[in-house]
Amino acid sequence: MNEFLTLMKSEWLVTAIIFLLLFIKIGKGLKNETLLPVIQVLLLLNFILGFLFTKEGHLFGNMFFTNPLIAFQKSILNFGVFLISLLFTDWLKKSQQLPEFFMLILSALLGMFLMISSGNLLIFFLSLELATIPVAALANFDLGKKRSSEGAMKMILSSAFSSGILLFGISLLYGATGTISFAELPQQLDGSPLQVLAFVFLFTAFAFKLSIVPFHLWTADVYEGSPVAVTSFLSVISKGSVAFIFITALYKVFQPMQEVWYAILVILAIATMVIGNLFAIRQQNIKRFLAFSSIAQVGFILVGISSNDRAGLVAVVYFILIYIFSNLAAFGVAGVIATASGKENISDYKGLYKTNPFLSWILTLALFSLAGIPPTAGFFGKLFLITAGASKGTYWFIAIAALNMVISLYYYLRIVRAMFMDKNEHPIPTIKTNNIAKLGLIICGTGILLTGLLSWIYDYIQSLVT
Repeated sequence: MNEFLTLMKSEWLVTAIIFLLLFIKIGKGLKNETLLPVIQVLLLLNFILGFLFTKEGHLFGNMFFTNPLIAFQKSILNFGVFLISLLFTDWLKKSQQLPEFFMLILSALLGMFLMISSGNLLIFFLSLELATIPVAALANFDLGKKRSSEGAMKMILSSAFSSGILLFGISLLYGATGTISFAELPQQLDGSPLQVLAFVFLFTAFAFKLSIVPFHLWTADVYEGSPVAVTSFLSVISKGSVAFIFITALYKVFQPMQEVWYAILVILAIATMVIGNLFAIRQQNIKRFLAFSSIAQVGFILVGISSNDRAGLVAVVYFILIYIFSNLAAFGVAGVIATASGKENISDYKGLYKTNPFLSWILTLALFSLAGIPPTAGFFGKLFLITAGASKGTYWFIAIAALNMVISLYYYLRIVRAMFMDKNEHPIPTIKTNNIAKLGLIICGTGILLTGLLSWIYDYIQSLVT
């Protein structure tokens, strides 16, 4: 029993918070001003406890397994959810369904935890659905807005389509190998045409969740229609969790088919970086802009994954940690501005520095990190991803990735120029940022700087990879 509780510690903690919120909701209830600080404290405790009593083991006949690296990945996601609860304090206090919001988010997070720890394709599929369905409900959280409902509908349809593809791929793989266990599959894979077809279907399902081109078409509409808090969760937490299990699947389960998936990764990484960058240049809405920015960032993650070695795994985990700080800082500023003024267009950000210098500097740091400009952590993150990808010797692939970094500078710096240099006859008025939200932005800004400069963070992740 002790091992059962210890190995599934993260899942039990999240489940306990969900039930606590459920009891509060069906009881007398609490005002948002009282309930939100309680939730924030619980999320902080959940994050801290994630680092305690961590050990390696498996349960349920290898259907569930964990180790220090998986526990750290879950802690990264916990920290991201905690930051979301801080950054969007003003919006959350105004919400009429605050308990429901966190119950849905934590239900999705529980599914992500089970997905990362899954030991066979059945539990992986079930946990992926648990991680997806609540997010579709969250996308429609702005019940009074038509585009929120439209975004949720596109999310549901695309998720249903990808789930069908995934199930078909699993059935083909089971028919070809006779097993769905992650531990047994590598011994049964011989690269037969049926197995390759099954893998393509499974890869396609991952590509939908990660918004890899050409399976990205739902992303911008869902991001634009969802509340900024939900968009940030989709962009950072959801993509991070899928990236964690994706790299595990490729490196451990489908290792014998490395030649097949390497070729697919190279082609789709290039397409994802190029399309993400080109479409980001055209965007006028800040959420759509960050949507295509996140698509381009996924392309760089694929570069790191393509290395198929320890350095690639370390680089991806390290980059996702940096990505949480950078993207949440950008979405946090966008959320503060949208809640206070209702403005979401990039043109509205002209002259922002004159009225809101603090928000301008935080957003600038975030954009510099996303672009990979030193000394921000994003520079080191992309450097390690590209270095890992270069280990295969396909230098033309790395040259294309580096060229895309240069292209991304244009659209990231376009917003910086608008804030600091462009004039605006009707600038966004001075916003009195909530102290809790300001704390969240400061944590993100500090993380953007220190995660890259403090080498022990990278060394710690490296020590977890066996």
